[in-house]
Formats: sequence, structure tokens, C-alpha cells
Amino acid sequence: MHRRLIVPSALAASLLLAIPASAAEGTVGAPGIGDPYYPASGNGGYDVSHYDLRLKYQPSTDLLEGTATILATTTQELSRFDLDFGLDVSEVRVNGRKAGHVKNGEQELEITPAAPLAKGQAVSVVVRYAGKPSEVKINGWTSWVRTPDGAVAAQEPESAAWWFPSNDHPLDKATYDISVSVPDGTQAISNGTLQSQSSKLGWTRFNWRSGKPQATYLTTLAVGKFDITTDTTSDGLPVVNAYSKDLGANAGAARASIERSAEVAEWLTGVFGPYPFEALGGYSPNVKSGFALETQTRPFYSPKQFANGANVSVVVHELAHQWYGDSVSLKGWKDIWINEGFARYSQWLWSEKEGEGTAQELADYTYALHPADDAFWKVKPGDPGPDNQFDAAVYDRGALALQALRNELGDETFFALLKGWPAEHAYGNASVSDFVAYAERVSGKPLAAFFDAWLFRPTRPEAPAADGTHALNAAGQPSRPASWKKIAATNSVHDHR
Repeated sequence: MHRRLIVPSALAASLLLAIPASAAEGTVGAPGIGDPYYPASGNGGYDVSHYDLRLKYQPSTDLLEGTATILATTTQELSRFDLDFGLDVSEVRVNGRKAGHVKNGEQELEITPAAPLAKGQAVSVVVRYAGKPSEVKINGWTSWVRTPDGAVAAQEPESAAWWFPSNDHPLDKATYDISVSVPDGTQAISNGTLQSQSSKLGWTRFNWRSGKPQATYLTTLAVGKFDITTDTTSDGLPVVNAYSKDLGANAGAARASIERSAEVAEWLTGVFGPYPFEALGGYSPNVKSGFALETQTRPFYSPKQFANGANVSVVVHELAHQWYGDSVSLKGWKDIWINEGFARYSQWLWSEKEGEGTAQELADYTYALHPADDAFWKVKPGDPGPDNQFDAAVYDRGALALQALRNELGDETFFALLKGWPAEHAYGNASVSDFVAYAERVSGKPLAAFFDAWLFRPTRPEAPAADGTHALNAAGQPSRPASWKKIAATNSVHDHR
């Protein structure tokens, strides 16, 4: 992943120094939402309910022109507030009236309304802008990647600032209408359902809608020339999959994997409960990166994920995130285990279903792979720190914790937890501590010490109880399950460097 280059404590101090004295009176929205890992992410003073983005993009020049209409409600009196954005802005209007705007640093767009806004007031903000997103650097990098026939916006923990102004943190989720005009013969792929498509004077406009709350980093846009397959699930949900026409040798394996999305989602409903969104699918553009991302309703897959052939396991991982990460989003980036531990464990459960190794066998093998002095155990999945946020331990130790919990509670209670959690927190945000409290309440057992050992201590816990059926190799260690290679191939799934 890409990380901010300023340490959190220093950045927090600099943000405090940048806020004028009027902020003490509660009239200036904070330039960060309060995440200790990424202090500049998001903003304070308002809550967004909807983004309406009307865009025009020319692939040959990388010129993006846009008008964003943001509907929000103030959470305090505001004489000024920020949006996270990197492109050049020509005009801002707040409730129909021109507002002052100035760029502060690389991503803070400071907006001063013509008149102060009262607490609890409904607000519309219109931002007109243009620029070449691939040339905009925030903390030294860009999340906008040009392709031979277009561009892609898909990154974590942030990607919005390169193509639309926003309150860029998962705590402020909203619905979306994304309308994109591109040259005829080119397509625009985004989240949710395609509401309409029309052509005029050499340009085609695609209108996409996400009707459920969606975090900014889960909002995606891909422009290019795609082969698109469509279908509906047995429950009537539209399925849209898109593949760049120039995926080369990876094309067949990508299709063989992503085309099983509806099947995987159907299986996951048996594990996590009803699918939480209005559409399903995935897309694989011609990019050089190697990661995948759980962009809501339409996960992004780098073609390199399929360099060794079809790998349905990565599809399982990204679709599991639709429940754990997308519908139930983290409160702060330190809560990343809520996303990644469960997505990795879903791969273990898929392996169990496919007869390629049970979750217990995968746990035994993973545990034996890392002796007590391995740095693997120094990473705390419950609060790994920004530098280790996507470390393998967050995934594998995180999944080990879940297998240990399964052994502690028994299958009936454990799988009730897996279904109950996304139902209880649907379309909201939750933390690791929230899950611990939930697990204690549902199971009726004190689990604080258990979770402390597995998620928060930089030491190797006692092994999750084995069932005694796992075959051992000549060295007396657990044998490698058949699914291990496919699962290990997805270890770079969120390696965004």
C-alpha cells in the first residue's frame, strides 16, 4: 500500500498549528476526521449523505473535467470546512451561492461559505474542477493509473482525492451517482448498477448508481475498452464483469476466475448471510500492479493475480469483503483486522468446502510455519500500526485467531457470529473492540483475554486446538494443504506498492 510520508504525531501537530484561533470557537471544520494512522484523512464538521459526480474524461490526454455535487449535514456551526482533493478547482458554490476556496497543502480544499452554516443544516456543495489526475502527487504518489486505452482509480486507503472532492475516510459513507462521458468506443465502469447509457457527438455517457452507503476508497472508476459480460443471480441481482481487451496471456485465467463471482457470492451468503448490495461483479483492467481491491459491488483485480492460472480464492477474498469491510466498514484504519482477517478466513473456508484442506489444517500449517521467534508474531492484527497495516500477519494471524475462536466456541455459535455481525452493523462502521464485545455477548463467554493473546500481544499464542487428523510430513510437521499455494498467491492481494 502507499503510506503517508509524514509520521502521524508530526502531522497532527502541523494540522493543529494550521488551524486559526477561530477553530477554538467551533466554527472551522477540522482538516482531519481523527484517524491516528492517517491524521489528514477525512474532515470534521459535516456528514455526507450523497455524491453526484458528472465527469468527462479524454484518455488520450488524461484530462478529467468534473462537477461534483455533495449533499451533507453539518455537525457543528461552520464558517469554513475542508474537502480532500488534489485537482484544480475553478468554482465552489455552497447552497447555491459562490463560496471562497483555497488549496492548502496537497489535498486540503478549504471552503468558506458566503454565510456561516448552522449546526444541523442541510448543505449542498458544488465543485467544478479539471486536471490530469496522473500528474497530481499527494505525499509523492498518485492513485490514478493510466492504461493503454484509459485509466483506473482503485487504491487503499485512499483514491478519491485524485478524481473527486470528498470527506475521504470510511467513517463518512454515502450513496453515489457517477456519470462519466468518454469517447465513443470506450467504456466507463464504476460501482453499483448501470442506470443508462447514451451517445452524442462522438461521446458516450455511462450513468452508474450505488444505492447503499459506500466508503470513498471503495468507489472506483475504470475507463477503457472492455469485454463486458452480464447476467443475473438466482436472486435477480445484476452481474457485470469487465475485462480489458488486451490482458494477453492472463485473459483466460482472469475470466475463469471472475466469472465465478455469482457462484462464490451465493456460497458466501450461506456463511455471512444475505448479500448486502444491489449488484455484483468484478473487473480486470490492463494495469501493471499486482493487487486486488474490494471496490464495492465490483472488485478490482490486477491481471497478475491470474499469472499462474485461474485463482478463485482471490475472488472469494474480495467478495467476502462485501460483508466484512464494505457493508461493515472499519471505524479507524487500526481496525483493519475486521476486514482482512475475515476475508482471509473465508479463503480457508472455501478450501474446506472444495476439499483442498480444512480451515484447521490450514491453521495448523500456518502456525507451524512461524516459530516463536519469527517476526510474524511481532505484528498485532488488532492494532498493527500504519507500517504493518497490510502485513501478512494481519491476514494469516488474523485468520488463525478466527480458527482458534471457532474451536473455543464450537461451530454453531461461531457461524452464528459470522452471520450476526454483518446483520447487526450493516452499512455502518465498527471496531475490533466492538467485535470483541459482540462475541462475548452472543457466546456468553468472557473472551477479552483470548482476543488479547491473538490480536494484541507481540508473542506467539498457544496453538489453536488441533483435531488430531492432520497428516504430518517426514519432519513431524503438518503437511501443506492442497489449497495453500493458491491462497499464498493472494498474499500480495493488498500489496499496493
